[in-house]
Amino acid sequence: MGESSAALGRIKKSDDGFEIQLERTFAHDQNAVWRMLTEPQAFMLWLAPGSIELRVAGIVHIDFAESGSLIKSTVLKLDPPRLIEYSWSSGNEPERPLCWKLDPAPEGTRLLLTLRLPAAEDAAKACAGFDAHLEMLGAALEGVVIRFPVDYYLERRRAYQQFLSG
Repeated sequence: MGESSAALGRIKKSDDGFEIQLERTFAHDQNAVWRMLTEPQAFMLWLAPGSIELRVAGIVHIDFAESGSLIKSTVLKLDPPRLIEYSWSSGNEPERPLCWKLDPAPEGTRLLLTLRLPAAEDAAKACAGFDAHLEMLGAALEGVVIRFPVDYYLERRRAYQQFLSG
């Protein structure tokens, strides 16, 4: 997979860690994008198998079996079909709040993904991983299921590493 037309995300670094924002605009209405973010049969097409109880304090369970990662957290904020926030972590891992925000746009729906990471985390890896999953989300919205784009992920990871070291 070649270069994406998507710009690199925005990264703010502080003593506490990183705040990462990735943005996409999809030529689909807000409800269609919301379903992809929250319905198990939809988000397994671009993210991983799992479930989200759509209520504040509801259980979030996402199983990346291939990598051995399991996300088990709770919904922190919910405003359907505009916003959902939960932690991208499990058990005793540090909190990694992840917020999906949807807004209408002239071309369809603007998605803003904000992820906060502790300072010791690999921000380039996280950015590239979510960047790749957003590529998968875009394809799934078009009715095309693609595997995780490893080459794209590696290209983006190098670009984020260069950005963070500059």
